Amino acid sequence: MLRIITSFFGFLFSWAVIGAVMALAGLVAIFMIYGRDLPDHAQLAQYEPATLSRIYSGEGLLMDEFARERRIFTPIDEIPDTLKQAFISAEDKNFYDHHGFDPIGIAVAIRDAARGQRLRGASTITQQVMKNFLLTGDRSGERKVKEIILATRLEATLSKDEILELYLNEIFLGQNSYGVTAAAQSYFAKPLDELTLAEIAYLAALPQAPSNLHPVRQKDRAVARRNYVLDQMRENGYVSGEAAEAAKAEDLLTVQGGHIASARSQMPPRDYFTDEIRRELSSSLGDEELFTGGLTIRASVNPEYQEAAVRALREGLEEYDRGTGIYRGPAATIDPEKFDPIAEETWRRAISATRVARDIDGWYPAVVLGIGETSVRIGIEGIPEDEDGHYLTFADASWARVKTDSGRYRAATGPDDMWDVGDVVFVENIADEGAEEPEWSYRQIPGIQGGFVAMDTQTGRVLAMQGGFSYQSSVFNRATQALRQPGSSFKPFVYAAALDNGYSPATIVVDAPVEVETAQGVWRPQNASERYYGPAPIRTGLEQSRNLMTIRIAQDVGMSTVAEYAERFGVYDDMPNLISYSLGAGETTLYKMVAAYAMFANGGMRVEPTLVDRVQNRYGETIYRHDQRNCIDCEADVLALASAPKIESEAERIMDAITAYQITSMLRGAVSRGTSRAAVGSLGLNLAGKTGTTNDAKDVWYVGYSPRIAAGCYMGYDAPTPLGRSAFGGTLCAPVFAEFIKVVMEGQGPVKWPVPPGGYFINIDRSTGQRLADNASGPSVQTEYIKDGQQTIVGGYGQTVDGGWRMGADVPLQQGVSRAAVERVQVRGGGTKVLPSNPSLGSMSSGGLY
Repeated sequence: MLRIITSFFGFLFSWAVIGAVMALAGLVAIFMIYGRDLPDHAQLAQYEPATLSRIYSGEGLLMDEFARERRIFTPIDEIPDTLKQAFISAEDKNFYDHHGFDPIGIAVAIRDAARGQRLRGASTITQQVMKNFLLTGDRSGERKVKEIILATRLEATLSKDEILELYLNEIFLGQNSYGVTAAAQSYFAKPLDELTLAEIAYLAALPQAPSNLHPVRQKDRAVARRNYVLDQMRENGYVSGEAAEAAKAEDLLTVQGGHIASARSQMPPRDYFTDEIRRELSSSLGDEELFTGGLTIRASVNPEYQEAAVRALREGLEEYDRGTGIYRGPAATIDPEKFDPIAEETWRRAISATRVARDIDGWYPAVVLGIGETSVRIGIEGIPEDEDGHYLTFADASWARVKTDSGRYRAATGPDDMWDVGDVVFVENIADEGAEEPEWSYRQIPGIQGGFVAMDTQTGRVLAMQGGFSYQSSVFNRATQALRQPGSSFKPFVYAAALDNGYSPATIVVDAPVEVETAQGVWRPQNASERYYGPAPIRTGLEQSRNLMTIRIAQDVGMSTVAEYAERFGVYDDMPNLISYSLGAGETTLYKMVAAYAMFANGGMRVEPTLVDRVQNRYGETIYRHDQRNCIDCEADVLALASAPKIESEAERIMDAITAYQITSMLRGAVSRGTSRAAVGSLGLNLAGKTGTTNDAKDVWYVGYSPRIAAGCYMGYDAPTPLGRSAFGGTLCAPVFAEFIKVVMEGQGPVKWPVPPGGYFINIDRSTGQRLADNASGPSVQTEYIKDGQQTIVGGYGQTVDGGWRMGADVPLQQGVSRAAVERVQVRGGGTKVLPSNPSLGSMSSGGLY
């Protein structure tokens, strides 16, 4: 009997041994089969996660972020120990003891599944790293085997802390947040070292199912999982029982629940400047590098100047829009059935869901809750309700006319004629500071749009840029993307071409009618005043923006020369040789025009405009730097012994320095005596600038500058439409420039312009161009800087260009004359005609217009 029993157990033992050997052999075979052709785990040692890129101002203030996956990489030694312990407790409490996989955890998972519970993956943190980085997320035995194999290999390659670093920076935690640092900002708007124990435990709860643990929609489930993590931390000895219980008693307060202001809300709203940086860097570096490379981008913006530019442009656009007296309708509408005017939470929820601009300083979206005889009751986003409610009076908006069914406009008769319950409008508090009650005034986004750019004339650094009234209402950047006719603001390039090709400030040009044969017929350009003024110095032509003088100059020097100058300054890429382009008929951008004027301001040196000073990669290495100038004598062991630094520039000279000074002198005259004298000249800052107004005033411009800053404004409807008879560059855009430059030059006196060598000063009569004695004085005396070699005798005149037209005997030389007072003689055959010499005018050459 004993032998039988012994034999039976021997049999069982033999089969157990054979079974174990076969099972082991099977496992070895499985691991050998699945261990082939696995991804290279060693690459994780050079892990470079997709990390968000950030834009900072020159003062180091965070302006914007760009990311495909919101991730902020944080080294393991900068992650708080409590946070590491929370994730280990929640996901892999034996992390520091196992070698990649946890046999005990796997056994427990199998046992639980055998009891009918949900099958758990029992994955360690190392296995999760393998799944996230090198494998797919499918739930299969094959993937689990591969996961274990790679996990054991990784444990032999990286340290535990290095593996944990990968995990905590890669794990998806909901709200488009990857990694713990990004998640801390997304949920709690905090850096890691400011998180409470309860907040840390919530983050550690999320890897299990971030979409099912939303802090608002699944709050109870989220709190339960958070509390489980706290219990695990207590069991593992990471926190005391008292600390765990105190954290469990805390409410789950998050950004998503509206309890905390989001990290994004603590940054300025995205605007035209940062969006243009995105466009610029996407073009030069590529989207992949920008959105995943973890770049640190230093913008050229000056926040004070940017604020001034935005405010000045908005005020200018709004003033014009109000002047039209047109009501443009509500910003949005809400179905009155979707809110209760009495229940505050309902209309607040409804208005927060509307897509309206919220980036206009001082403006608030408001919903019409009720309509009375003289006012409407409004609920205002972000403004607490008071006992009596908030009201918008009809009298405040009575300037606005409403559109009839016939398309015409008529005066509104009352608040119910303009607004309906559910209309979303903009309001602004115009009560005096310190007033007890607010006074709400109606606002609307203008129909007219525009752009503004300010630039450092020495470096091309864009200091301010606004591409429209509101980025959130229209992302189209009219400063860089809108192609518009610059009108008369192009004329300085015609005069620069002339001054570099034999003209001097004393050259006389005849202002009289011209006719140009074109494919469309005869073109008869006119001055804006529709008057003709006879011979005058070219300064007068630029200061007073005389079209006919400009055409004669362009035809005399040749449109091919003018085109070459326009392309050299970057105004156009390939300008056709059409005479109409001399009056600004071609299309360009405000960005290019301001950059071109900056080259006048700096004495004729090329500048490359940029919105970015420097770009550094994730390792702090500079991969782009705009300023390529060299600093001489900038290094010294002892600061007190250092010599004054010198800046060496290799910038290309694109025009003669004296020509640049002469153009600037004329544009200073345009400010003090021309079309911008009321807005800009009255500031008394000795600035230079030029207005521009196209045919029918569809586009109005102003570009001005000091020796250090060039700035420009453009206004017009996106679909070119006449702005009205009173619309000019000097009346619409020049005041915008003036408001901006007052901020820039606050506390400064009139600027001084350096005089380049190689010339000499003479006096001429401002009206006739006659050379005067050096000691001449009086209101008609104009001092001009002449290049060496350009001789003009006292009592004489410079070269006179008539453009091929003979002046009638009754044309006065100094005062305006009508069209009828001028005899026009056409030069036929495409040739030129030299008129007989006139002792009082000097020689005259024909521009060959026909």
